[in-house]
Amino acid sequence: MADYTFVVTKPCPICGKSTRVVKLKSRIIAERTDEDFCVHYKDFNPYFYHIWFCEHCGFAADEKHFLAPMPARHKETIRHFLEGHQLALEFTEKRGVPEAVASYKLAIFYAGMIDATFAHRAGLELHLAWVYRAAEDEAHEREAMEHAAELYDMSLMKENYPQGAMTDNMVVYLIGAIHYRLGDFEKATQYLSRIIGDNNMRNLEPKTFDRARDLWQRIRERKEAEAQN
Repeated sequence: MADYTFVVTKPCPICGKSTRVVKLKSRIIAERTDEDFCVHYKDFNPYFYHIWFCEHCGFAADEKHFLAPMPARHKETIRHFLEGHQLALEFTEKRGVPEAVASYKLAIFYAGMIDATFAHRAGLELHLAWVYRAAEDEAHEREAMEHAAELYDMSLMKENYPQGAMTDNMVVYLIGAIHYRLGDFEKATQYLSRIIGDNNMRNLEPKTFDRARDLWQRIRERKEAEAQN
């Protein structure tokens, strides 16, 4: 573990107490990337440590949102809830699948409680799916991916982009990639076609265009092979 992580203390944005959290070092080696941007790393899975949680009150969020200033009304909402609940997780520097899943479920719960953006909640669900993927838990992986696709769809309809590094076209591609992994090739093709059918996309976002075109072609080849059998 010392090769990949180290422990620091940070103030919890909800209770204010110092809590131990695990940070990642930058020496992790990537081996391959799935269609939905899930990166597979050598010897270590950083997604298990994506969520920070307070070992005192139980608040959980990804590092960015744990450290970012939180509106007073959101703090009050969470504090009011925690007055009658004990959700703190036991701190451990080394996480397995159960600890990682529990941390994501807490983060998803709190994000929903304060009406975080659909895009943010979708990202948490997708990362949870990647944890289940690492555990080869296909049923729960599918469930989390379905939630992610629904939330990303809501985000496209109701939220403005870009959000961070994500453009709306990247989200369209991502929904298509999720449906591809879910085995729904018709839905996947519908989303991917929105990108490759746009003549401006090749110049505006060439990487997204290439990803969509390559995945669309893979689906087409697979359909042709199935039709011949």
